[in-house]
Order: sequence, then C-alpha cells, then structure tokens
Amino acid sequence: MNFYFTKSAYACLFLSLIVTVQFTYAQQQPLLLSEAIHEGLNNYQTIKAKQHLLNASIYLLQNVKNDYLPNILASVQQNYGSINGLYGPSAPYGTFGVSSSGPVFNSQQWNAAFGSLYLISTNWEAFTFGRKQSRIAAAHAQVQTDSADLAQEKFILSVKVASAFFNLLTAQGLLFEAQANLNRADTFRNAVMVRTLNGLNPGVDSSIANSEYANAQLLVIDAISNKQQAENVLAQLLAQAPTAYFLDTSFLNRIPVNFVSSFNISNNPQVKFFEKKIHQSKTQTSAIQKSILPGINLFGIFQTRGSGFGTQYNAALPNNYSKSYFDGITPLRSNYIAGVSLAFNIMSIPKIKQQVNAQRELTEAYKQEYDQTYTQLQNTLILADQRIQNTLQSYNEVPVQLKAARDAFLQKRVLYENGLATIIDLQQALYIVNRAETSAKLACINVWQALLLKAAASGDWDLLIQQIK
Repeated sequence: MNFYFTKSAYACLFLSLIVTVQFTYAQQQPLLLSEAIHEGLNNYQTIKAKQHLLNASIYLLQNVKNDYLPNILASVQQNYGSINGLYGPSAPYGTFGVSSSGPVFNSQQWNAAFGSLYLISTNWEAFTFGRKQSRIAAAHAQVQTDSADLAQEKFILSVKVASAFFNLLTAQGLLFEAQANLNRADTFRNAVMVRTLNGLNPGVDSSIANSEYANAQLLVIDAISNKQQAENVLAQLLAQAPTAYFLDTSFLNRIPVNFVSSFNISNNPQVKFFEKKIHQSKTQTSAIQKSILPGINLFGIFQTRGSGFGTQYNAALPNNYSKSYFDGITPLRSNYIAGVSLAFNIMSIPKIKQQVNAQRELTEAYKQEYDQTYTQLQNTLILADQRIQNTLQSYNEVPVQLKAARDAFLQKRVLYENGLATIIDLQQALYIVNRAETSAKLACINVWQALLLKAAASGDWDLLIQQIK
C-alpha cells in the first residue's frame, strides 16, 4: 500500500524535526573559532615539537657560554707496582703504557711497593680574539631562528584551523541547503504523483519528479561526505578524534567591518623566519672564519706524590723499599707549575676555507627562499583584496537573486498546477531556487574566507581575530 503525506502533515513533521535538532544543539555550547584556534595551538604535535627544539637551542646556548669557564681537574691515584728502569726510547701509540721511573738494574727485579699521586690542575683559555664570542653569537642566532620557526608554525596552524573551521561551516551550510532541497523535491514529487494518479498530469511527470527526488538524495549524500571530510580535517588540526562539531554559525549572518591592514609583509611570521635563517647563517659563517684564531691559555698544576720506595733504592740497596700501604700513600714530594701559552693551528686555514664557502652558499639559498616567500605573499595579498571586493559584490547581489528565484519558483508552481507550464519549467525553477539559497547561505562565509586570506598574506592576524570575538 502506498502512503502520501499531505503538505500540512509534511510541514508538521519537518517542523518537529527542526525543533528536535535545535533542542539538541541547545544542550551544547557551539565551538567558537577563537576556542578552536586555542585548542589547536595547545594540542597540535608540530607546535610541541617546535617548542622542544627551541628549548634545546636555549640549553645549547647556555652550554656554549659555559665553555668560557676554566677546566679544573682533581685527581687522586693510588697504585701498586714495580719501578724497573731501562735506557732506551719508547712511545706508546694506540695502546696504554706504564709510566714507572726507577734505577737501572742488571737484571729484572720484581720488588713492588705502593705509590700515590695527588693532582689538581687548571686550564683557562682566557682570550680567544673573538672566537668564543662568535660561537655564542651563532648559538644565540639559532635560538632566534627556532623562536621564529615556532612563531611561524603557530601562525600557519592558526590560519589552517580558521580555514578548516570556515570550510566545515560551509559544508554544514551546504548540507542544510541540500536537505532543504530534498524536502522541497519530496513535496514536489508527492504533489505530482497525486495529480498524476488523478489524471491531471501525464505519467511521465511522476517519473521526472522521482528522478528529481533521487538527484536531491544524491546531493544530500555528497554533502554529508563533504561535511565528514571537513570534520576530519578540523579534528586533525585540533589533535582530536573526528566528531560532529557544533560550530558558531554567526559567520553565516554577518560580515567583517574592517578590511584594512597597516601591516607590512616584512612582519609576516613566515618572512621573519627566513630573515632569522639568513642572520643565523651569516653568524655561523663568522664563527667558522674566527675558528682559526689562536687562543691564549693560562694553566697551573700542583702535584704531590708518595712512594713506598726509599730514596736510596738502587742496585746497591735493593731492599730499600716498604710494602706498607700507608708508607706508599703518604705524600713525600710536591711540585707546582704555572704558565701561559699561545696556541695556533696553522693548518686550520685551508681546512675551514671550504666550510666558509659552503656556509655562504647556504646563506644565498636562504635569501632565494626569502625572496620567493615575499613575492608569493605579495601576490596573495593582491589576490585577497580582489577576492574581498568580489565577495562583497556577491553579498550585495545575493538578496536580489534569492528573491527573484523564489518568485520564479512560486510562479512556475502555480502555472504548473493550473496546467499552464510543463514539469520541465518547474524543475528548472526548482534548480534555480536551490542555487540561489545555496549562494545566500555562503555569501557571508565567503567574505570571511577572503579576509582570512588577507590576514594570512599580510601577517596581520589581529585583522581577523579582533572581529571574531
């Protein structure tokens, strides 16, 4: 058995559905754009990674500064062994040797006693002719670069979140219009089928009405898929699981009031990042060049030794030693030395020449990336201004288009019901009114997206953020 809804029954059903949906939405607070941006900045993994890289650079900068501190070595050594001496040269290479000093015997002696060594030494490279300062400057430039990289990443993510927010809002608006079109097509189909069954219209009209209804259903399915994809993109940027977001829909009913930015593209975080990279590369070049400079070192050593062997231990008195542990570790003789040295590696000059050349090439590469980014942003800013003008014109024309489309649809429906128009005419009017309602739904959001494009190109994030609160 076939059942057909009357217009009044269908209207009541549709109204109850709207009330139910609105009541459900009323139970949750809408997600504001500012909240979405804040959520993304707090959760997005790339932001956290950039923050850790910045922290690492700060630690490395402090480490480079600490290199200026003197080296102080304290050593306590206690051992047990023999002290046979032998005339002849030797030099350990690639292995450890025994540093023992004693008299020369005619044969091997295995007499052994305890010995000790107490040592404290210091070495301080007091003056480097600017070499250490250049290393500190290079490390500080790395911190500035990583800080600019973090700022750039936050700016880019904010733009991406705002874009994904507007895209999802657009997808939800298109889904709403697709569902409204489906409802209109269903009402249209029911009316045609009733007239066809009563013999007022040819049978082919019902087939065309069914085809229009099926097409409307396909549009709803496509709109649902687009909405789900937009939700997935936004969820990724917020580092969340995909969900049905309930967004702030005020952007569908109002447009920005300010489109003027006093920002210069040079202040765009993306441009500032490449500026810092160029500066870092130059300071790194300077540090490499100054690495060949000599250093003036101040050093001092104080040493105390003890030994179980007596001062008369030799071939004539081979028993002049003690096996007592305490006799061996008791300090007997001390020495000290203090001095200053100037060290310069002559062969470092040809070694670093190619490093300097390589670093200069990197600087030139960063300059090319800077020029490319600046040009792209400049062109995008021009495009953004053009798009703003176009979307504002569309926004002003949409009400005229919508009223004309609705009037035309009403006229064609009345004519069709009175047999003065064909179903093709009514179908065309249905398509036009759906297109006009879709354009009306997106008129405001298109203006916001154009403003977002200008904020992204100029780097003036306040131009957008101050108008979304």
